[in-house]
Amino acid sequence: MHCFLVYDIPDDRLRAKVADYCLDFGLDRVQYSAFAGALSRNHMEELMLKIQEKLGDRPARVMMLLLPSDVWEDRWTHERVEPDEKPS
Repeated sequence: MHCFLVYDIPDDRLRAKVADYCLDFGLDRVQYSAFAGALSRNHMEELMLKIQEKLGDRPARVMMLLLPSDVWEDRWTHERVEPDEKPS
């Protein structure tokens, strides 16, 4: 399965930590506060629990969408980067 995770976290340190968690789990950054990638359902649950534990009762919004592989393969994308930038 694939997942798409987006968040709005006011605290800079917490936001950076959540981004690190996403990268540690192998997700790719698609926007500043959006990540996507293939994860098992268990890893998705583990990531979300880790994020919830880190955030505690602080203000934040985190949403993870689970996408079946056929839906993921049917996505439409457009990406254009500056010549000196590498695509993610």
